[in-house]
Amino acid sequence: MSSTPTAIRVAGAAARAPDAPAVPAEAAPAWPNVHAPDAARARTDEVAQPTNARRALRALLRNPTAMAGLVILALMALLALAAPWLYPEDPLSMVDAPFIRPFTQPGHLLGTDSMGRDVAAGIAHGARVSLLVGISATLVGLGLGIAVGAPAGYFGGWVDEALQRLVILFQAIPNFILLIVIVAIAQPSLPVITLAIGLVTWPTVARLVRTEFRALRHKEFVLAARSLGYGHLRIILREILPNALPPLIVSASVMVATAILMESGLAFMGMGDPNVVSWGSMIGAGREQLRTAAYLTMAPGLAIVFTVLALNLLGDGLNDALNPRLSREH
Repeated sequence: MSSTPTAIRVAGAAARAPDAPAVPAEAAPAWPNVHAPDAARARTDEVAQPTNARRALRALLRNPTAMAGLVILALMALLALAAPWLYPEDPLSMVDAPFIRPFTQPGHLLGTDSMGRDVAAGIAHGARVSLLVGISATLVGLGLGIAVGAPAGYFGGWVDEALQRLVILFQAIPNFILLIVIVAIAQPSLPVITLAIGLVTWPTVARLVRTEFRALRHKEFVLAARSLGYGHLRIILREILPNALPPLIVSASVMVATAILMESGLAFMGMGDPNVVSWGSMIGAGREQLRTAAYLTMAPGLAIVFTVLALNLLGDGLNDALNPRLSREH
């Protein structure tokens, strides 16, 4: 009974002593309830995410179909990058006699078309146009879809209802018909076509982002961020959005393939940019000689087929790699 007040007085004197040595950091007791969200976030950022990234990369590298798609896509990208050096002349210029058959002259590997234009040069420069439009339109669609789907899924309520009405309004019109209307109203050019494709593809992204945000907004890390006083914008951009990226990455590969097909369809109908050559315009120009010079449509058609196939194979591989449940099943 008498030792307890003495211990209290001794402890108090030690706490009030100005010359008391500081307790070393390594000797301090670990309190798991102090700054727990920050500690959990540090462990997640430093350990879990690199581990998940390495696991996804290993799963992707072990997928033969995904690697085949990646190789084909890399070859198309190299062809697009090397087009100005391989074929420095204008691909729309007449360089030789018309209807030179493929593999008959060293200077024209894939022959020439009805106007004497080099088909191989058109394929190389068309790869630049197709990949540029596909990637740019996908970025536009992703940006608009995230801007609409993230607030709808995070806030819910009347915000969700209003933004969903906007999504339904755009989805009520078929994508390609809306694309034709937009391009017909504006002057056909690569920026207009890119923006138009992005405008008709964002609703799918918005619905996907909304679903992911609705599933993640009540998770523990979001509640911890709110308890620390983080604002809505920071929680959306830095807490929830990084966790919703895997399905968006998979969707992006499919969107690039869809954008390439849409641009090719417009160019085939004569609604593409007349100042550039694209695979769709080459198919449209060669359809009149389909019986006599089938190579004019086969060469750009195969380029579209292999590029779209590569993107779909890569998308399937990314889906398997970024989805832990599918990875365990495989």
